[in-house]
Amino acid sequence: MSEAKTTITDQAVGDFIAAVEPEAKRADALVLDAMFRRVTGQAPKMWGPTIIGYGEYRTTYESGRDVHWMRSGFSPRKAKHSLYLMGGYCDDITAAGRAQMLARLGKYSTGKSCLYINKLADVDLGVLEEIVAADWETMLRLFPES
Repeated sequence: MSEAKTTITDQAVGDFIAAVEPEAKRADALVLDAMFRRVTGQAPKMWGPTIIGYGEYRTTYESGRDVHWMRSGFSPRKAKHSLYLMGGYCDDITAAGRAQMLARLGKYSTGKSCLYINKLADVDLGVLEEIVAADWETMLRLFPES
């Protein structure tokens, strides 16, 4: 099996956020970091050069592939913030609850396990925090910390 391309690095999260451009994305990144820290109780780590991750877990897929990945996180990309929320992808109950929360969120798009937000002003931050918290609880339930 090949090694994962995106792994934990030694890069400081604060240094990464300080370099995010444009300034509005950097300000949003600070808000997201504070939210994820509050919800998860975890200090973040950089995963690869651009992803800020909170917590981590290991699992083995049915294919036999071993995975080491963050429980949750985000990347302040120039076009849109990418929020990595695997709980709704891994669990049907969480996915159903997420659909109800997304209806109240505001302007967003989704990918397989990502939520994309152009700018935080486009969404209800309280609802976003609910989504992050529900996802975090699901990941802890599905992949208990050892």
